[in-house]
Amino acid sequence: MATDSASSFASGMVYNHSRKIVNLREGLPIGAMATGAGGIGNESIDTLLKDLRCRFNGKDAAYVNWTLDPDHYSMQDIALRVREFLFEEKSMAHGATTSTKVRLCGYSASKPLAEVWEVSLNGQACPEPVCVQNEQEFGLRWDGEYEALDRLVFGLGTRFNDFAVKHGSSAQQALELREKLVPELYELLFVEAMPMKDAIDLARFLVETTIGFVKFSVSRPKTVGGPIQIAAITKHEGFQWIQHGYSLT
Repeated sequence: MATDSASSFASGMVYNHSRKIVNLREGLPIGAMATGAGGIGNESIDTLLKDLRCRFNGKDAAYVNWTLDPDHYSMQDIALRVREFLFEEKSMAHGATTSTKVRLCGYSASKPLAEVWEVSLNGQACPEPVCVQNEQEFGLRWDGEYEALDRLVFGLGTRFNDFAVKHGSSAQQALELREKLVPELYELLFVEAMPMKDAIDLARFLVETTIGFVKFSVSRPKTVGGPIQIAAITKHEGFQWIQHGYSLT
């Protein structure tokens, strides 16, 4: 898991020292990573996710039933709790205007391989959590600022379809052409079960690439930047910080 530290707010402000990665249960291989709005109401996403961690740790007397049993939990159950907490409890209380996406990465109890689940708050809408990477899948996943990595990995920018239509293709033809081109242009940057150190280096490279792309782009809003944060989640070592980004001192 790797992110930059920039968070945007409805006022138009962008701050470059946000925390976007949180270990959701001390001692368990579970992490959350956020993109989008940096807060709900007057609370930051970082603070809210840590409040949720207190419940999962059994440290909130009002929510004892949210305590995670290390031997009996699933990533899906956690995703449902994250949706309930962030959307139903927090966002709805502030008019449900927040646009934030949270990726939940980790291992269900006693499972040999990791999963990635997604909770997406989009104003009044927040569908049921979806599994975006099951135990049998592996590979790169990115969100937030797509353009740099779409070009790097897929070989095509995010607006390829729009420009294909602009130059004479129908929407269906543009879609079909993209589906044909991406497999041929796709740049494979990983292999299954690659060593953790190499996975960490790759994650850092991808975030650095996105930060540099946005920084030097003349036209793009500067919504990516700040220190890089990296965490690794493994079956045996659990959640480990690799790079904090900055220290609260």
